[in-house]
Amino acid sequence: MRVILQRVAQASVKIDEKKISEIKNGLLLLVGFKDGDGQKEIDHLTHKVANVRVFSDEDGKMNLNIKQTGGAILSVSQFTLYAATRKGNRPSFTEAQAPELAEKNYHLFDMALKSEGLKVSEGVFGANMQVELVNDGPVTIIYDTEND
Repeated sequence: MRVILQRVAQASVKIDEKKISEIKNGLLLLVGFKDGDGQKEIDHLTHKVANVRVFSDEDGKMNLNIKQTGGAILSVSQFTLYAATRKGNRPSFTEAQAPELAEKNYHLFDMALKSEGLKVSEGVFGANMQVELVNDGPVTIIYDTEND
């Protein structure tokens, strides 16, 4: 499981020019699953995301997590996080989890974040989305359960 986490001043998702989700200060998560990912990986990255200290305290140091700031999360599924790019010019997505299982895991991940008391907005799984964001910092962190 991979999650690209970006601290944002704002972020939104549009489909066919219609805004379907929007947050102000918080985290934009791009979320991908590979074959074999399941509840263990979801639990691990839920803990990481809920507790990562990337928000500034009164001294300007990144010491606060999203729970402490009252920020929100915008979670967007993105199977292309598992693109294989070693050969040729066209990425292969054979490592990405089958859509039916990935969709189930994506919703389980978002529910797990909500069970942590977090405000979570979502994109639409499998849709062609336009994601807009203002990266705050910029702060971008890559989580990969194979490396954590």
